[in-house]
Amino acid sequence: MKTGRAVVTGGAGFVGSHLCDRLLAEGWSVVCMDSLLTGNRDNLASSTATGRFSFVEADVTAELDVDGDLDWVFHLASPASPRDYQEHPIATLKVGALGSLNGLDLAQRKGAGFFLASTSEVYGDPQIHPQPESYWGNVNPIGPRSVYDEAKRFAEAATMAYHRVHGLPVRIIRIFNTYGPRMRRHDGRAVPNFIHQALTGQPITVYGDGSQTRSLCYVDDLIEGIWRVLRADLTGPINLGSTEEVSVRHLAELIRSLANSPSELIFEERPVDDPEVRRPDTTLARELLGWQPVVSLHDGLQKTLDALRDASEVRASTPER
Repeated sequence: MKTGRAVVTGGAGFVGSHLCDRLLAEGWSVVCMDSLLTGNRDNLASSTATGRFSFVEADVTAELDVDGDLDWVFHLASPASPRDYQEHPIATLKVGALGSLNGLDLAQRKGAGFFLASTSEVYGDPQIHPQPESYWGNVNPIGPRSVYDEAKRFAEAATMAYHRVHGLPVRIIRIFNTYGPRMRRHDGRAVPNFIHQALTGQPITVYGDGSQTRSLCYVDDLIEGIWRVLRADLTGPINLGSTEEVSVRHLAELIRSLANSPSELIFEERPVDDPEVRRPDTTLARELLGWQPVVSLHDGLQKTLDALRDASEVRASTPER
């Protein structure tokens, strides 16, 4: 694939910033758009070091416009952790609905493609395990998680409507639990929560009895999957995630061990509609893309723990102004 020019909405976020880095490394030019509701400009330090990157602080729920030609619009903007989207429920719905429509309109005007970062949350609390792309899901449309689940389901529907009606080139991926450097330590998801608590010697909070399972993919593997989807002649949706399924309790114990932490595990009531199991069927990704994760959970967690520890030490040593 030739190099191009892309817009990345949500590009200052955890996954978005890593995608900006990869596109720039492949020779692309990148316009990053982010409202900084949950994103952080510090995530863009390596991107801004190139001459092919620009940052626009913008709310994608308003009409989008970019000067010059575009090849792809990557729509990654959205609060992504339960804590964030339950704190900002209406903003989450708007970025999934209005933000997707605005991104699709921008792509159509520019003759560009549209790449949607959807989520495994479209499967809800699944009754089929593992979850193939053909599964329609089990989502509670009025539950506290619905603002994120249904926003992403709408985004997928809108993407396919533009593809069918206007012939717009599109890609849809469904991202399963992803972790790695640049996660916020207080964003409410299990990996950064457990790492923060382990590093500070606080009790590690496990919801329920910890028997619920998750499949965790290191961010570098996810970005490689995104790159392969972009280059492939397919529409999707396609699952991107790890098939290495672990219980939440085992995850907490592994992080505690890697951090050499004295933290005890404590157990609290599980959130409403918290999925019992979550693991992707990645047959399509393996067969069509030749893709599967290569970073083990142990190694990925160690890299993430080291990065979060280093970031904390930098903040602690920086004098307040």
